Amino acid sequence: MSATTEQPTSGAPAGGGDDILVAEHVSKVFGGLVAVNDVSFTIPRRGIVSIIGPNGAGKTTFFNMLTGLYKPSTGWVTFEGRDITRARPDRILASGMARTFQNIRLFATMSALENVMVGEHARMQAGLFGSILRLPSVRNEEKAVRVRAAEMLEYVGLRPNHFHQMSINLSYGDQRRVEIARALASNPKMLLLDEPTAGMNPQESESLREFMQRLRDDRGLTILLIEHDMKVVMNVSEYITVLDHGEKIAEGKPQDVRGNARVVEAYLGKQTGD
Repeated sequence: MSATTEQPTSGAPAGGGDDILVAEHVSKVFGGLVAVNDVSFTIPRRGIVSIIGPNGAGKTTFFNMLTGLYKPSTGWVTFEGRDITRARPDRILASGMARTFQNIRLFATMSALENVMVGEHARMQAGLFGSILRLPSVRNEEKAVRVRAAEMLEYVGLRPNHFHQMSINLSYGDQRRVEIARALASNPKMLLLDEPTAGMNPQESESLREFMQRLRDDRGLTILLIEHDMKVVMNVSEYITVLDHGEKIAEGKPQDVRGNARVVEAYLGKQTGD
């Protein structure tokens, strides 16, 4: 297994059909370690797609390249037909792609409501000058942001009496809800969820699975997730890509992936034996 560290060339390929995101021959090399090797990947608009694989398979590294935290060593990524291969994370967020993280990254001493308001910052119009002078337009915008944040928390299922609690005092499942609400506050076209059911009990995981389908159906969102809970993956995904040691070893519909011999050997078989 090898990959070069040359810079991506210009002229990123455009996606075919109605694909919202296209990654072509993407690799990431850290020193002498190939974390992701020549992975090509497409996501259809309004689709729910999962990336699975054992620990160390390169899943989160791949996520980080899609969202601009890492720059690919080789290959291209396009979103909505635009090349975002070397775009900054804030530019990618502004273009309509939002994400959550495997380890929850909320502001611990801010309330649930304040955390979601932070997520709306990218959409606010007030500049530094207006914020300092506290102009009426700025105050009105802040009120509107607060109302939208409360509506988003209600939408994700957080109880109103928890809106003003510090996020560090919320249960793990509620912290996940706040993190998803904050991602949705930027009004994305595509939502990337990194192990969203980690730490959840079976009832919470099932509730989140139903919520993901509702997000797609109600808001027209495209959803990409990394997930280890195979019940969630198989029940919510329309398409699955499997990585192992940084390489794509299989992809297809859930029923096809479930029966793939390489997948069973690399991942599903290990889970069964645990």
